[in-house]
Amino acid sequence: MAGEATGKSVGKSGDLDFPRPLTTVDVVIFAIRDDSLQVLLVRRPAGEGEPFPESLALPGGFVDVAKDRDLAACAARKLREKTGVTSPYLEQLGSWGSATRDPRGWSATHAYFALIPEKAGELAADARWFLFSGGRLKEKLAFDHGEILATAIQRLRNKVEYTSLPAYLMPAEFTLPDLQRVYEIVLDRPLEKSAFRTRILSADMIEPVAKMRRGPNRPAQLYRLKKGREPVYFVRTFNPPE
Repeated sequence: MAGEATGKSVGKSGDLDFPRPLTTVDVVIFAIRDDSLQVLLVRRPAGEGEPFPESLALPGGFVDVAKDRDLAACAARKLREKTGVTSPYLEQLGSWGSATRDPRGWSATHAYFALIPEKAGELAADARWFLFSGGRLKEKLAFDHGEILATAIQRLRNKVEYTSLPAYLMPAEFTLPDLQRVYEIVLDRPLEKSAFRTRILSADMIEPVAKMRRGPNRPAQLYRLKKGREPVYFVRTFNPPE
């Protein structure tokens, strides 16, 4: 979330010699909840002088020069503060800046997107999950966060076409149909079962665990993401079924 009084930059002599913009980090946090893609939003404070009071916004805030060694560390800190977890996947999305995005002054934000399992930690009091309807969020967001969110959704869907990113949205243990369903939710279309299974197993990104899921149908093998496994890039995209 943007905002802080404009300051000065320190020159070689130690003097503050030119104005500096407001600098923040915002995080688009995705999860699969109730069989749908959802995003975490926060309610902005209503204090005097706050821009967009009580509006919804992406979680974020100012870089803390005493705590954050870099932008990614700031994004990870904001994620922990709002969800209580460390994301298994955090990627820089891009930067947005202008003289008009924050009414308090020239502002720049560095946006990230994160993927977390449904069973996350305890949410902050001002945060809750919001559902996408028809691939869009009906709520209006503060600042230019609607544009940032739209960019994040498009980035996620584009990368899911040829990577293993949905595995980072999974719980600790899952079945292959569970994983396929998450791919289908993000892509908003069905995938062919046998081709999906062949691709995932040949990618060497998951491993079986020594137990099965029992239910009304026949038992299903449970898997987990291999520890420390980086995202897998497939040579072909997931094409729609004929």
